Amino acid sequence: MGASSSTEQKVSAEQREVEALAASTGALPMLQKAFSRLADPQTNAVPLKTLQQCFCLSYENLSSEAPKMPDCFPLLLDNLGSAIADLFFMTQKEAVTWVEFVRGYSRCCGRTSASISLNTLLKLYAVTRTKAGLPLKLEFVSDDADCKISGLLLANDVLMLLWMCWTMSWDVRTSTISKAKANLSLPDINHLVLSAVTSCAEVGSGLNVWHCEVLGLEVQLPVGKFLTWAFKTVPSLPDCLTQFVHERLQNFHVAEDQCASSSSSVGDSSSTKTCKSTLLTCGRAWAISLTLRGAISEEISQVCFPRNGDGTEGNLLYQSSLHGRALNRFWSNIEGYKGPLLILVSASSGDEHEGSTNVRKWIVGALMQNGFENRDLFYGSSGSLYAISPVFLVFSSTGKEKNFVYSHLHATGKVYEPHRKPVGIAFGGSMGNERVFLDEDFARITIRHHSTDKTYQPGSLFPDQGFLPVEAFIAEVEVWGFGGRGAKEVQHSYKKREELFTAQRRKVDLKTFASWDDSPEKMMMDMVSDPNAVRREDR
Repeated sequence: MGASSSTEQKVSAEQREVEALAASTGALPMLQKAFSRLADPQTNAVPLKTLQQCFCLSYENLSSEAPKMPDCFPLLLDNLGSAIADLFFMTQKEAVTWVEFVRGYSRCCGRTSASISLNTLLKLYAVTRTKAGLPLKLEFVSDDADCKISGLLLANDVLMLLWMCWTMSWDVRTSTISKAKANLSLPDINHLVLSAVTSCAEVGSGLNVWHCEVLGLEVQLPVGKFLTWAFKTVPSLPDCLTQFVHERLQNFHVAEDQCASSSSSVGDSSSTKTCKSTLLTCGRAWAISLTLRGAISEEISQVCFPRNGDGTEGNLLYQSSLHGRALNRFWSNIEGYKGPLLILVSASSGDEHEGSTNVRKWIVGALMQNGFENRDLFYGSSGSLYAISPVFLVFSSTGKEKNFVYSHLHATGKVYEPHRKPVGIAFGGSMGNERVFLDEDFARITIRHHSTDKTYQPGSLFPDQGFLPVEAFIAEVEVWGFGGRGAKEVQHSYKKREELFTAQRRKVDLKTFASWDDSPEKMMMDMVSDPNAVRREDR
């Protein structure tokens, strides 16, 4: 009796501990409902096969924006569900008890440090590859979440790890769209893979990022450097796993026992056609969203994933090829928008005017929180610069200066300015020495070395930038608004009000003049007809 009572007290204390940990994240009610749906009424435990089916990924069509896709990636997806069940919901039996169920959720989705979350994601990738029978040069010292990891990764590993995270995010956001749920469209994320490769590879590897195929790279990346890169560049990457596990446990039903091989067929997906004609492709939007957290990250991710009747055309506020190339055209489309704005600039540098083939095309971007203002000084409270293509990098605020953005049009009420301020758009640096500057015609962009800028983190905005200022020809400019429906409605009201004021200023009310003799028109006509006529002055 004594031993039995002691065992019951021990189990009860363990259960209270895991439940308190789950309750701290607010997930305990959801876990209770999920366990009641998945558990076998006779054993009061969740069969391991049911849990594996819960996290299984199945797609009828698999397509990719990238030129090539690894043949083993569909096999990796086929083993992801069982890897999640085995890694987090560890059990010696064929069923998972309530305590093991809650503890497994906390292992995966509990509140942990960023380093532990990245370690957990990398361990899941390793377990999935092992189940798929694919080799991997990684070693884990122990089964603890914060254990030391040693070994090497290839560019192919980075690509499939990122695609695995994309697939989990795709599943979360298409869970209510049956047509999109049956299809998986993989984005082109070569810019992200090259970012990891250039940041982690040994110096002197001789990598040419301008003409490079990711799948053909044999560069080995130390796992420690890769984790450092991920922590700095894509800190939100582990959220793909936690959101996927949470959503599946919340919405999965045992009746959904459909888990065919995801490699059944490969077809075209039309869900990504919206952003194919713009600079902000799905892969680039997803990369930017991984650098952020909160509502702004969710707004940007809407460009990547299809939604029920929720298009992304309204987010594109300005496109130079569509609305016209000039600062005034730009201003007429973004004026009054009070919310986060992302500006992308595609440019080319080299000997393009001489017909040379030595032309390098690249894309840079900037994210600001509160829109543009017509001011002759730098302003802003926060923001980030981005090197988008061919290598993705993010340069956040240093906190030293606040020269985030400068946007100045020609002054309309001044005839003479003794010290005329530059007309254009700039980011970082100082007046006349801006880190990024777009002229008023949107014809040229000037990129200066980061030593001139104390607002944003140092680094090159495109490969082989050098120390001298680089002036390049602008091919396209885009501005995307991510302030949600509220910011768009505020801008619409602002434009309506400005149109009303403009109409009122143009309209002349003749009733304000008492008679023709007192009107300015008659006075002018009299002066023109006989300017030397003697007129009595009214006193």
